[in-house]
Amino acid sequence: MSVDASAGGKPLVVFVAGEASHRYGAHEFNAGGELLVAALNRPESPVRARLYRNGWPAEGIDLSGAAGLVLYMDGGSAHPAIAHPTEIERFVAGGGGLMAMHYAIEVPLGAPADAFSRFLGGYYEDGYSTNPTWQAALELEPDHPVSRGVGALSVFDEWYFSLRFRPSADRIIPLVRAVPDDEARANPTWPRSAKEHVLAASGRKETLAWAVEREDGGRGVGFSGGHFHWNWGNDGFRRLVLNAIVWSAGAEVPARGMNSAPRSLVELEGGQDERRPWFFHDPAEIRERFGLD
Repeated sequence: MSVDASAGGKPLVVFVAGEASHRYGAHEFNAGGELLVAALNRPESPVRARLYRNGWPAEGIDLSGAAGLVLYMDGGSAHPAIAHPTEIERFVAGGGGLMAMHYAIEVPLGAPADAFSRFLGGYYEDGYSTNPTWQAALELEPDHPVSRGVGALSVFDEWYFSLRFRPSADRIIPLVRAVPDDEARANPTWPRSAKEHVLAASGRKETLAWAVEREDGGRGVGFSGGHFHWNWGNDGFRRLVLNAIVWSAGAEVPARGMNSAPRSLVELEGGQDERRPWFFHDPAEIRERFGLD
């Protein structure tokens, strides 16, 4: 199902949200997509957005006239880059901007990884990259438009790092970096075993989100966060992602960054694909962990 918005003259962003795949409060692609698209469709936004829910539809996606494509969904062997390479390739070849969020930056080796190297400049590689859940003190690239109005951020999320970037990294811009502590390096979410090269890089500043300006004029953004739905209640985190979507579509990010409606825990609890559990759900703990009202 798709949700569209029209506003003459504004670049169109097509946002594809994946199906439910995790427990309550995590990988809530549809609920997160609804929230972000609502902000992209505010009157003062420099873009307009169309949302496709529950993954890549069988009838296909209308990318005609689109300036940006955002993928927020499960990746790996089920990634739409595998099932729909022609559509994505054609869109990017025409100068379209591509942004992949969280699990959607993971693609298998071979043709999908080669495509993401060209489109985004990098990707998550199974067996090489890592995916711990940790509190990251984010260092933003201060002069990049994606950082406008964001400010200092410390965010608990499943931040991926040790990512694969294409060798010609001169056009790749690290947007967000942080230094994982040794506990994060030693405790990936899955598989549970730590990787020796990740442990050996103790103290290294890692790239968690990046941008690329392609030779064809198009733009790409990879963003490794977005696991926990609760982080959409963080104004700075939400603005960072909205700024990145706007920039990837080739539009001008507002001087103070993108505006969006604040979200409380109560608001975030509604509209999720997964049902709220009867136990092991502690709103007070969530409020404290994610800094929510």
